[in-house]
Amino acid sequence: MPWILNGVDLGANVLEVGPGPGVTTDLLCDRVGHLTCVEIDPRFADALSRRIAGRGVTVLCEDATAMSLPDTTFDGAISLMMLHHVPSAALQDLFFREVARVLRPGGIFVSVDSVYSRSLRLLHLFDTMVPVDPRTLPERLGQAGFTEVQIDLNPYAFRVLARR
Repeated sequence: MPWILNGVDLGANVLEVGPGPGVTTDLLCDRVGHLTCVEIDPRFADALSRRIAGRGVTVLCEDATAMSLPDTTFDGAISLMMLHHVPSAALQDLFFREVARVLRPGGIFVSVDSVYSRSLRLLHLFDTMVPVDPRTLPERLGQAGFTEVQIDLNPYAFRVLARR
């Protein structure tokens, strides 16, 4: 989390997309006023909702490429290690447009994902894995409505910072 959120103010009302079991949710809910999580897997969403009850977190079980949330709702949005689980580049682009739609003007989108490697592929043998090329992200995010796109890269992962 320090590298991911270094110098980043997510704001008071934040969207976390794809929290899975909620490991990062535990860290985020203490940093923001209100956190809304969108998780597609009903088992994860239900377990997270029960576990995090009473901590100012709303958990929705829905597809992040077609969120039921109103436009311009959030100050910030974050997705951690989930982009490669979106089943196609076209759906990833739809996801980016949806995140831009629910962010307020000037809101920030933060995302981190793994760079492709054979060991990552082995970890996902029986799982969806559509790697995201960080070199193409600025253009893809620009087409989705983001500006000020910054990509930070290390040997294992990349971080995205983008403004709506």
